[in-house]
Amino acid sequence: MSSLPRRVKSEPKTPTSEELPSFLNSTSESEEEEEEWEPKSKIARRPRLPKKTEAKPKKAAASRSTVARKMVKKVAIKEEMDVSLPIAPVEDNKMQLLKPKEENAGIKGKSLNRMPEVPKKMEMNSFQGKNQNSLVSDEKPSTSVPVVKQEKCEEEFAFDEQPSKKIKLNACPEGKPVKNLGGNKIKEEFEMNWDIVQALSEITNVEPWVCANLIRLFQEENTIPFIARYRKELINNLEADALREVQHALEELRTVAKKTHTMIQKLKKEGKLSSCLLKGLLNCRTLEELDHVSSPYKTGSKGTKAQRAKQLGLEPAALSLLQNPMELNLFSYIRPNTKGLANIQEVEAGVQHILADVFAKDKDTLDFVRKLCQKKYISIQSTLAKVSSKNGNEKDIDKFQLYHEFSCNIKNIQHHQILAINRGENLKILTVKVNIPDGVKNEFCWWCVNERWKPKQFLKPEFMRLLRSSVEDAYKRLIYPLLCREFRSKLTSDAEKESVMMFGRNLRQLLLTSPVRGRALMGVDPGYKHGCKLAIISPTSQILHTDVVYLHSGQGFREAEKIKRLLLQYNCSTVVIGNGTACRETEAYFADLIMKKYFAPLDVVYCIVSEAGASIYSVSPEASKEMPDLDPNLRSAVSIARRVQDPLAELVKIEPKHIGVGMYQHDVSQTLLKATLDSVVEECVSFVGVDINICSEILLRHIAGLNTNRAKNIIEWREKNGPFINREQLKEVKGLGPKTFQQCAGFIRFNQEYIKTFCSNKKSEPGSRALLTKAGTLGKKKSKLTSCASQQPNPLDQTCIHPESYHIAMRFLSLIGGNANDIGKSDMQQKVNVVIQKEGLEGTAKRLNTTVHTLQLIIDGLTQPEGYDIRTDFDKPDFKRSIVCLEDLSVGAVLTGKVENATPFGVFVDIGVGKAGLIPVRSITEAKLSKVKKRRSLGLGPGERVEVKVLNVDIPRLRITLDLIRVL
Repeated sequence: MSSLPRRVKSEPKTPTSEELPSFLNSTSESEEEEEEWEPKSKIARRPRLPKKTEAKPKKAAASRSTVARKMVKKVAIKEEMDVSLPIAPVEDNKMQLLKPKEENAGIKGKSLNRMPEVPKKMEMNSFQGKNQNSLVSDEKPSTSVPVVKQEKCEEEFAFDEQPSKKIKLNACPEGKPVKNLGGNKIKEEFEMNWDIVQALSEITNVEPWVCANLIRLFQEENTIPFIARYRKELINNLEADALREVQHALEELRTVAKKTHTMIQKLKKEGKLSSCLLKGLLNCRTLEELDHVSSPYKTGSKGTKAQRAKQLGLEPAALSLLQNPMELNLFSYIRPNTKGLANIQEVEAGVQHILADVFAKDKDTLDFVRKLCQKKYISIQSTLAKVSSKNGNEKDIDKFQLYHEFSCNIKNIQHHQILAINRGENLKILTVKVNIPDGVKNEFCWWCVNERWKPKQFLKPEFMRLLRSSVEDAYKRLIYPLLCREFRSKLTSDAEKESVMMFGRNLRQLLLTSPVRGRALMGVDPGYKHGCKLAIISPTSQILHTDVVYLHSGQGFREAEKIKRLLLQYNCSTVVIGNGTACRETEAYFADLIMKKYFAPLDVVYCIVSEAGASIYSVSPEASKEMPDLDPNLRSAVSIARRVQDPLAELVKIEPKHIGVGMYQHDVSQTLLKATLDSVVEECVSFVGVDINICSEILLRHIAGLNTNRAKNIIEWREKNGPFINREQLKEVKGLGPKTFQQCAGFIRFNQEYIKTFCSNKKSEPGSRALLTKAGTLGKKKSKLTSCASQQPNPLDQTCIHPESYHIAMRFLSLIGGNANDIGKSDMQQKVNVVIQKEGLEGTAKRLNTTVHTLQLIIDGLTQPEGYDIRTDFDKPDFKRSIVCLEDLSVGAVLTGKVENATPFGVFVDIGVGKAGLIPVRSITEAKLSKVKKRRSLGLGPGERVEVKVLNVDIPRLRITLDLIRVL
């Protein structure tokens, strides 16, 4: 660690050459000396490295210039530096030596904070080059020289792997785990009176050091999948859902800060900005607070009562009532011919409005009343609106029957109830209000009069009455409405966030449904008049046959022969039925034929899948490009079949909000919903991984770090140059810089068998080896050499290990005595177990100079079998052979079913009767959930198989109430 720059003491004697080393290499300085240092000159002179032929110094400073040249020359020889030492001339010909910024980058402690800052006009950059002739130039520095931007200190980064676009990725961040290398102080574009790290920690309940690291990671454009998998030590092993929550909260805080500074600039331009208003604006943490403070000053506003009173000149009177009431005489402000000052009552009213405005915008006052409300019973109440009861649609009114006379504590109300109340209010069916008890008002007024705004001197009775009236007016007219808006906004925001997070969990469960591979499938898109569309696809998703059959128009028996012939012809024993129109009748049709063993010798089974979004996709440009010769009606049948064969690859083709992942999705912020669902799709595709040589462009664009253009460039490179051999070749694709490679490389897979076969065939081609050798030796660019050198497959490319950790993985293989070609074999698992049992995970990580999280990821990558898919741990579609009717159900019956949808109030389960049953949320307990499966939350997701008991059957209303027994 280098020493701090120190000031040369003003002494009559010039330092000798013997004193020079200690002068340059001093490691401490007294605090008084550092505080006295004050650079006086506006621009520091540019230093030069000394040469053998030195420039003549000025006569007035000959001795000091000679000493300075010797000093720098010794330092240059001793330290072998090419960087000069900037010299800042100060008062009385004293000289200040500044060490290069690189040396000071790692300094910590109080001494760094005590060092006086160099003014911007004094900032300098180190000069390098061969034409440096003298230490101090004789020419006067030009004032047009731009100030060089100060480089960021290494402490500002949580890890050192982040490269710029022009730098190749060489650094590896798998060092020792450090909570926060950069500290918790984050410099934001828009500064506020609150610390963004602390505010983010309070909102999300995440440790401040984690929040600080996440802010830096997001600033450096790291994606959530990359952070969640490869930066666990910096985020305390948070899940992707928690990262999204922090990201959304950070965006909200930055939005508030940005809008605040926009408002400040606007008010400053209009001449309305005062120091008190500026402080109030910079204290705002939410958009509601910002609106409360800034609304009176917006253009077009006629002004508040307080502003009009101030225009009449009553502000000194209001302030005097609090500061110096003994000298206050309100009668002196009476102006009989002026409206607002005509009599003593109008003067008192104006003073009251000014005081109320001061009270309502005081931070301590608002904090007190908010804390007071947290201890009281605050309720939200909804009633049937008078207008809707007369003119409303009875059907719509009945939907909100539960909320016609509804009241609940805001601490206990459910998220779905808030969304339902808001929807009813928007439809003008319900009237909603927040009830704050009178006890809050009484306690608040007493505290204001006797503590916070207690006058400094004795008040006359009439002034005390005026003060009390002002406090009551502030509460009733300004603070109470603000509290109501804040409560409603907080409840709505929390309900929207929870609902959106639930939509994300549902979508993740659908996307990660275990694929059904290795069998041909028949997809059926049910219909009445226009018939049922059929499509048979091969085990590799190739379209074998398409047709239309009319099962519900009296031709069922004849069409059965056609279906049987197709199933036997293509050896297809699995039927996939969409859950749209005529689904129930089509299911009954196939179930009846299966029960009669009509398709013998085939053992045919069927399943029901959601067809949400299939019709939209069938007419999309992507579908036209993928299936150009197929009718749009038949494309939907193909999509339904592929949703079972590979749900992830098929569902990513559809916009997430069209997949149908939850209720109330139209009642939440569409911006937040889209951002969350898109992020979940990116997370799922990245964690599953894609084979770079066979995946589609649509699937590839959802990999972390990639987008539409980059995915298109990868496909074009693949078509032009053949399959990718290893991950390093991704760097040759146009538009894939170091940052993009860092984000996406760990999620791209390579089928090693296919790569080895391709390479062996390529080597066997005549002239191919000579061509490669020639290109490698005669290539003019380094990229050609690199390209030829990288034409070798890497077994680690089939794992989840990131290329930045390959050197650690190879050292670990050497430690356990393994070989990269044995990845995924049982011998590898045994060798890993021997070393880990002997030294432990932490001991092995320390020996390899890496983190436990990185080592665990390496172990997973080495021991997982070839072709491992995380979706195998998730549920498969529920295949059936028979059907049950709603009328056949009885209370107490035990059934098995599949979760269809999850909501904040319960889970809907398909039990095969054509109508989903509801498991109330109170029946879902931790004891009933599977202990084997890792869960992100206390709840069930779409696709999970459960065992339930029927509690109630309401046939007229088509409602089934279930109780969860266990998760299968």
